[in-house]
Amino acid sequence: MIPLSTRMRPDCLDDFRGQRHFMYRGSLFYNAIKNRTVESAVFFGPSGTGKTTLARIIANEMNAAFYELNASVSGIKELKEIIDKVKNPFFGMENTTPYVYVDEIHRWNKLQQDSLLQVIEEGTIRVICSTTENPYFALNNAILSRIRAVYEFKPLSSEDITEILKNALTDVEKGLGKLKITAREGTLEYISGHCCGDARMSLDTLGFICENIEIGEEITPELVGEALQTPMTFYDRKEDKYNLLSALQKSIRGSDPDAAVHYLARLIDGGADVNMIGRRLMVIASEDVGMAYPMAITIVTSCVQSAQMTGFPEARIMLAHAAILLASCPKSNSCITAVDEALADIKAKKADDIPPHLKDSHYEGAKKRGIGIGYKYPHEFGGYVKQQYLPDNLYRAGTQYYHPTENGKEGVFRKYLNSLKGLERK
Repeated sequence: MIPLSTRMRPDCLDDFRGQRHFMYRGSLFYNAIKNRTVESAVFFGPSGTGKTTLARIIANEMNAAFYELNASVSGIKELKEIIDKVKNPFFGMENTTPYVYVDEIHRWNKLQQDSLLQVIEEGTIRVICSTTENPYFALNNAILSRIRAVYEFKPLSSEDITEILKNALTDVEKGLGKLKITAREGTLEYISGHCCGDARMSLDTLGFICENIEIGEEITPELVGEALQTPMTFYDRKEDKYNLLSALQKSIRGSDPDAAVHYLARLIDGGADVNMIGRRLMVIASEDVGMAYPMAITIVTSCVQSAQMTGFPEARIMLAHAAILLASCPKSNSCITAVDEALADIKAKKADDIPPHLKDSHYEGAKKRGIGIGYKYPHEFGGYVKQQYLPDNLYRAGTQYYHPTENGKEGVFRKYLNSLKGLERK
């Protein structure tokens, strides 16, 4: 039986999911496909992220012949057969250059890889190579010099995979729609969250479950746990994940690393994905730590990105790193209070115009309008000089949004800002 992941491969570009860092409507790569100007390329990334699917879609969109080789079982002999077929005038009447897709090209040795050089250079065929290994180490420099475009495929987000699973469950033609199987709340999200961004693994897990239950049956947490061979502890109610996220943030805000790790563990055990937890941790880094330890946001962002790259189970380590750091830091909410006070002022009162000396004066005629005149360049005064920055009405009112605390590093910034006020009084 054909695996569900194979049956559900998208046939057109607009049905492709993931890789939004280079593939989105209006992107250069999207337009190149639509304009039929895609040349040879290297697709690099983990399994199940859409490399083969996108290669097939490209050939389909460009109405070009498509030949597929797997480097683990094919070699120069098979490649030469394809090249001879393309060059032979009696084979086909294609108006477009055919594509050869070499999957797992890192399995070819230097000699085998070099067999592609001449046909790429002559334009006889266009080559799309895919690899799960870093192409700058796995591919010959001669190949990379002839193939300009190297596209890195990243693990799909939990949201993208959940959407793919929902579509597979309802699709009557290619998917499981005829079985009329439903999924209990959170079960598809659990599958997507525990397959490390691999759409193929997620779809085949869903297919395995549906092929071994009755028509019209409901997919339960227990069935998913059995299929994945992982214990299931779903949230008891739909809103429980938000209660756990709230408890995580409040424990961190209260500087209790033990409670923070406890609620983090419950989120992970309950099926929360890296993105859900990571977003909250990054918010905490600025909302609750902020200027008391300005490096917190940088460290936490690095932890979250590392967790996204590795996936579970290793991701738990980076997320714990971030949670423990945040709980152990001095705290300040001055960033959120400052911006919220400024936003409230903007809604409640009309701010005067920007002072003329602060406006852009890098154009002819600015001085004639009185723009830029009188601006004092702080670096010419040793790094600081007193002058007006706020609009007139806010400046006259002595408006202050940022109120630094004495906590952690913020105490240093507070001391510095207060020293500037002392200079102003002198």
